[in-house]
Amino acid sequence: MSHLVRIGTRRSKLAMTQSGMMQRAIGRALGVADADLAEAVPLVEIVTTGDRVQDVRLMEIGGKALFTKEIEEALIDGRVDVAVHSMKDVPAEQPFGLCIAAVPPREDARDAFISETFASFADLPVGARLGTASLRRQAQALALRPDLTIEMLRGNVDTRLRRAAEGDFDAIMLAVSGLNRLGFESVIRERLSLDAFLPAPGQGALALQTREADTGAAWVAALNDPLTALAVAAERGAMTALEGSCRTAIGAHAEALDGRLRLTTEILAPDGSARWRRSAEMNDIHAPDAMAQARTLGLTLGEAVREAAGDQMVTS
Repeated sequence: MSHLVRIGTRRSKLAMTQSGMMQRAIGRALGVADADLAEAVPLVEIVTTGDRVQDVRLMEIGGKALFTKEIEEALIDGRVDVAVHSMKDVPAEQPFGLCIAAVPPREDARDAFISETFASFADLPVGARLGTASLRRQAQALALRPDLTIEMLRGNVDTRLRRAAEGDFDAIMLAVSGLNRLGFESVIRERLSLDAFLPAPGQGALALQTREADTGAAWVAALNDPLTALAVAAERGAMTALEGSCRTAIGAHAEALDGRLRLTTEILAPDGSARWRRSAEMNDIHAPDAMAQARTLGLTLGEAVREAAGDQMVTS
């Protein structure tokens, strides 16, 4: 059997797990037998700059696009047919000729609190060491607890959990979604509230990126979840307006309920000393132009937050 769809993926355990999920879903959509999956829908492993450089914050070496750049180059060159990304790693603007073709159903969007000693974020003692590489999580934690000591923590999930277990930190924070997908739910001491820790735009969702010419492929519609795609469109609209990157502490989360889409977005001073937040709704999630409306909602709300924050939101 010849290759039907080649999937570009990072080599991390989480990336391979997520890509494996999509490999099986694409295979089902195309009627491929499990025994033929590896040949018909192969995983093509690609090492990204973000994976190679683990000892500095992403914002110091070029931002989160470093997790997608090499895979996008493989898409453009025709070496792979679809890329599987964590949506929160996908920059606001797509490279020429590429697009997000499908957004599968979302996992839990919340942040997880993990600690060998303390049962919850509120239980952390004064001056506790909290490990994270996320400027957003840093700012949100300091907004609630300015006494905490934030220490840089990068690496794959296994590395971060090992360092927490070895006592390098009093606690760390990771996305619930990745822990769930890896089967590591048992390490979660607390699922942090969406209000106190508004997630990164797209957190918990996956992005299936293709060449624009391939958006009509048979498997694309089968894997796309319209409500997740709608929520992500609103969140990424806010991210675009707020110039969301590893240099800005922003959160955004949208949820459909009773036929309406409610979006909340915020931006924080990196030290948590100030926080600007807005919420708004769109009324009809079933409108023919709902995706465009959702993005406009995000752009409008993000711009309102940006104006309120002024130039206080970017790191030095």
